[in-house]
Amino acid sequence: MKRADAIWGYLFIAPQMIGLILFSLIPLISAFVLSLMSWDGFGDKTFIGLRNFADQFQNENFRKAVVNTFYYTVLTVPTGIVLSMLVAIGLNKVRGKVFYRLIYFMPHITMSVAVAVVFMWMFNADFGLINLYLKQWFGIDGPSWLTDTRYVMPSIALLSVWMGLGNSMVLFLAGLQGISSTYYEAAQIDGASKWQQIKHITIPLLSPTTFFITIISIIGSFQVFDQSFIMTSGGPAKASYTMVFHIYESAFVDFTFGASTASAVILFILILSVTLFQMGMSKRWVHYED
Repeated sequence: MKRADAIWGYLFIAPQMIGLILFSLIPLISAFVLSLMSWDGFGDKTFIGLRNFADQFQNENFRKAVVNTFYYTVLTVPTGIVLSMLVAIGLNKVRGKVFYRLIYFMPHITMSVAVAVVFMWMFNADFGLINLYLKQWFGIDGPSWLTDTRYVMPSIALLSVWMGLGNSMVLFLAGLQGISSTYYEAAQIDGASKWQQIKHITIPLLSPTTFFITIISIIGSFQVFDQSFIMTSGGPAKASYTMVFHIYESAFVDFTFGASTASAVILFILILSVTLFQMGMSKRWVHYED
């Protein structure tokens, strides 16, 4: 019976395991192997060892992409987490919560290319809605959002925060539903204010959800590509040139697939390192309800 149960168990997990091996494990190993090769996509592959990695660290475009990616992460992750938590707390007890949750979640399921095209129009310096409202309401001339190196990355970050707000908000709402009302009742008896309840009950007990959202947000921010590709093509002056954009350009513009794969491996190592660091630091600030 134990052997029969084991066979049936393996049969049930076989489709997932086959898919994992074919579409994840084998491509991952192939990427590591290709990163050690020189290949233009057509001719023979030539083994060159770690030269691709050394060339990437000496490549000015790659270094610029790393800096821009970290800058984008700093702009989007904390802002998205704080805003989505505030929205979730605000919607937790209101009527029509399902409707508002749907409205906030819709941008997350909208195609990023379509959203980027709409925001290109909104950010247009000459006839965009944002500059139009700035002129009408505040009497100031808005900047060139997508053609000024100072504003292009914050503009893309604003778009990304807007798109991801609904997903994080839904996760925070789920976390809020898991907090027992007895904590708030005890705090009210002790005379705690609303802010004190949020500070000492809501935020600490939401820390597991915050930790999860932080991890997935950082991973997503390191992989940003659609927005910069559609809205700015990495410009101006490579101010929105990200790591994934560099990987794309190295592979499909310069046809240096070995160097492109080396960049992808470095990105993988960076994401893994940041994730492991976050998991190690989580013991200090993540609190689980007993």
